[in-house]
Amino acid sequence: MSANNYPKLHNAMWPGLVGKGSPGAEPFISFDTMLDLTAAAEVNGVKFDGIDLFLYNPHIDIDISDDGIKALAAKIRGRGLAIGSVVAPVWFDASAMGDATKRANWVAHVRKACHIAKVLRELGLRPSGVVRIDSAASVGDWLKDPKANTKLIAATFREAGRIAKDHGERLAAEGEICWGGMHSWKYMLQLLETVDMPRVVGFQADMSHTHLYTLGENAPEHRIVPKKYHWEPEAFHAAMKKLTAALRPWTIDFHVAQNDGSVFGSGEHEKTGRHCVATDPRGKLNLIRDSGYWLRDGSGKLTKKMKHICWDGCMFPNETMLKPQTWNDVLAAMIEVRNQHGWVG
Repeated sequence: MSANNYPKLHNAMWPGLVGKGSPGAEPFISFDTMLDLTAAAEVNGVKFDGIDLFLYNPHIDIDISDDGIKALAAKIRGRGLAIGSVVAPVWFDASAMGDATKRANWVAHVRKACHIAKVLRELGLRPSGVVRIDSAASVGDWLKDPKANTKLIAATFREAGRIAKDHGERLAAEGEICWGGMHSWKYMLQLLETVDMPRVVGFQADMSHTHLYTLGENAPEHRIVPKKYHWEPEAFHAAMKKLTAALRPWTIDFHVAQNDGSVFGSGEHEKTGRHCVATDPRGKLNLIRDSGYWLRDGSGKLTKKMKHICWDGCMFPNETMLKPQTWNDVLAAMIEVRNQHGWVG
């Protein structure tokens, strides 16, 4: 039994949707199935505390009614789970650096997500969490005019930030290499500083995605590790120290995840960091040790900024996703992260 009870341990629901359901991809995994797999996982009497949500069909319609939100909350509460962060589906007919219509659509998606998040909070089922966003723009489109596009994304984020503040919410920009203007650690930092709403608009670190910033994927000019790099420990740790020193002050949401150092896409999802199962021997990360780069400050002191942490394992085969042992292994890793970097609250 873990001595620490914070941060709370959450499982993500979106791996049942991301990279699935489109031509050539595997079918979606239903919300109820993802919920049941999460609720059933148990390691030495410890279970997941909650889930993070993807506000996207066929799991959750972004236009869900308040009565629908109440029914959703009851379903999740009935399985003994809380709710944490929610992902705003900002990509459909929308972009933070698109034309006026696409930008308006992007903001509208965030407004709806903030409303859902607020209602869930008011229902007493969501004690922590953020609304996750990204630019919904490709790296190629951003490169056509980097300076102007970053200013445009920042203006859109700032507008959304004001909406989030009015709802009592915060927005976290995902550190993933496929989003234009957010595809390197320096561009991400520049964007956040341009938005300049540190109490409302921050950063979401994902161990699988964000460590690719050190490799300069999609932005070789910002590579941190040497060109001839084969995951030597000294180079890895030096790069992670530099990366997290820059982005940790902005980090308000955190995903534990494994990666084999390559990129991968499935269905309509662009290539990004390839998630691995928690026990994959090809994984380049030490989940327990490397979580500390984000959960502790530069001197090794716990930041206690994240009241919950979430496992993210997108684009696993359905066969893997549907095995109960997969989630027991994930939970075991999450427990060890909390044992090492958690606290009693």
